[in-house]
Amino acid sequence: MFSHGGLVQLLAKRIYEWARTDHRRYTLGLFAMGNTCSNHLGIPQGKGPNAVGCTDFMMDHTAQGSFFRLYYPCQETEKPDRPDWDFQLPLWSFKIPASLDAPFKSNEKCPVVIFSHGLGAFRTLYSAICAELASQGFIVASVEHRDESASATYYLREKTESEKADKTVSITSTSAQDTLIEEWMYYRNLQHGEREFTLRNKQVKQRADECILALDKLTEINSGIPVQNVLKSKFDWTTLENSMDLCRIAAVGHSFGGATAIEALCKDVKFKCGVALDAWMFPLDDELFPRVKQPIFFINSEKFQWAGNISRMKKLDSAVIQRKMITIRGTVHQSFPDFTFLTGNWIGKLMKLKGEIDSQIAMDLCNQATLAFLQRHLGLHKNFDQWDALIDGQDPNLIQGTNVTVLQSAI
Repeated sequence: MFSHGGLVQLLAKRIYEWARTDHRRYTLGLFAMGNTCSNHLGIPQGKGPNAVGCTDFMMDHTAQGSFFRLYYPCQETEKPDRPDWDFQLPLWSFKIPASLDAPFKSNEKCPVVIFSHGLGAFRTLYSAICAELASQGFIVASVEHRDESASATYYLREKTESEKADKTVSITSTSAQDTLIEEWMYYRNLQHGEREFTLRNKQVKQRADECILALDKLTEINSGIPVQNVLKSKFDWTTLENSMDLCRIAAVGHSFGGATAIEALCKDVKFKCGVALDAWMFPLDDELFPRVKQPIFFINSEKFQWAGNISRMKKLDSAVIQRKMITIRGTVHQSFPDFTFLTGNWIGKLMKLKGEIDSQIAMDLCNQATLAFLQRHLGLHKNFDQWDALIDGQDPNLIQGTNVTVLQSAI
């Protein structure tokens, strides 16, 4: 369903296939620009007081292991090594707003966020959100899901005897061990006659388990338990010992990831609150709603939501647990991933990667409202309460609640 995130998977595939032919490369460069303001394209830096580092982590090389990108406060460096964004366009190169494998640095213990991507997305697609949180002092693990909902991901398997004999096999491997090789997993479409709820409900449960597993791995690292990252990395994981405030943990996600965050709250009370960005509620069991006891903040786009989805969000309304909802005016479903910053105005709107509102304004509202909510419900001693009014939709670019009409009988 492209409206729920498959658009990202389709776009990534189309870009890759199109860019392979030389005679289209110049056209694709202009396609990415979309207008004469192309010099403004790029993923924004975090606005907090900390420089941001990132590194990839894979523990247990199998498909059942944990795989995530970690964003964290880091030491300032004169020439930061910024990793490439996953899809590079001809004539255009985009960088993640973080320094690869930079040394960790924080003057205090960091609260933790586990982030879950949307349908057809991947772990690096939300770097504008994750880098902002890290710049504000959070440690953020952006999980790459192995439930066949990511556009593409991989794990590592043991080489066959023939592969061990072939010296060219390991040249492009990301593994730090010569005996392992990448095995790719791709987005799975619905099969003929398959019920979508059956698939998505199974996936959301696995996704929540993967979020919990990532938190478990961070807990081990924080405790000083030696870990082995099977990926090539210069990052010193021992520097994270006793760096995390594990009493202050939140789950955040977009679209299918929003549902995943809610499922994770239900499964593990170590998550103290959740932020669901334009959540797709369809995969969740009805009986889950009364079992979620933590505060939840729904931040929605103006163009994506519909009455049936909003009615499921409202099933989580509570008289005793804070459940908040705002809508950002002029936004679309893809206003939350990085794609919104990487296309010019007209092509971004044509492909529904941009809304009518400026992408940076929308992202700032999303991030500031999120930070205010996290401070309130994680008990942080920061200045994020300066944005408390956003939680109640008090801004010209916000709607308190939803723009969608929902009949009370539907809730």
